[in-house]
Amino acid sequence: MQLDLNLLTALDALLEEGSVAGAAARLHVTAPAMSRSLGRIRRATGDQILVRTGRTMTPTPYAIAVRAQVHELLHQVQGVLAPSRELDLSTLERTFTLRWHDSLVALGGPALLASVRAQAPGVRLRFVAESGVDTPGLRRGEVDLEANANRPGVPDVRAEEVGETRLVVVVRRGHPLTRARTLTAQAYAAAEHVAVSRRGNFGNALDEALARLGLGRRVVATAPTEAAALAFARGSDLVLSVPEATTRSGVDDFGLVVLPLPLELPSAPVYLSWHQRYDTDTAHAWLRGLAREALTLA
Repeated sequence: MQLDLNLLTALDALLEEGSVAGAAARLHVTAPAMSRSLGRIRRATGDQILVRTGRTMTPTPYAIAVRAQVHELLHQVQGVLAPSRELDLSTLERTFTLRWHDSLVALGGPALLASVRAQAPGVRLRFVAESGVDTPGLRRGEVDLEANANRPGVPDVRAEEVGETRLVVVVRRGHPLTRARTLTAQAYAAAEHVAVSRRGNFGNALDEALARLGLGRRVVATAPTEAAALAFARGSDLVLSVPEATTRSGVDDFGLVVLPLPLELPSAPVYLSWHQRYDTDTAHAWLRGLAREALTLA
């Protein structure tokens, strides 16, 4: 038998009103149309549903037994076919997975978490490390929101530029490079370096910029995260070049000094990315707004 959801709506109205006329008025249909619906329901269920007792209609034992179930089923169907656009943050319970560049986690993560907890205490944030290889986490639904310098190249992933950051140089306090009035490209290139690379790459855009000046640097180590690279710089004469955003979390408290990068490099954009399936998801849109604010103001 083919399922007709209109019968579920009619059955709910009949059980609530207890009469054909009342159900017809409730659903804004004619009484004959509702009578036909009742006939179809009787044939489908094998039960009379409503029987006449004098001038009124009385529900059968079966109708009484399924009344609450029918009402709940109709409510669920309406929720699926016409989802509410109202978002109740006080009752929202959801876990969002965010894959952000580690400098952006340090920069905007605390502010984002504070805003989320203040507005929706039932929401949890799962920050995960960026992968060493490109993964389609957004497309597979494994990641809700990404934040990094990469603009997605696929049409079903949205991207919004929320800011930009430039590279700076970080060295330990007392490092030889801090003694000069101005850090030159030659002095920068002559030092030994530690690089940040999830893939373990020794070269990047800095080496291309140095090559244009006829210079080269020696990278003696790579670290998978900026936090690890900062530890190398803090305990040695290695030079580290990181996004300026990384240094806002108090590197001076760890005995480190920030110097301007002596190279002409464009600022790197910061993109917030998500899959298009979440475009109309009110909870996701709320989180995007908070993330945008946290990354912009940080």
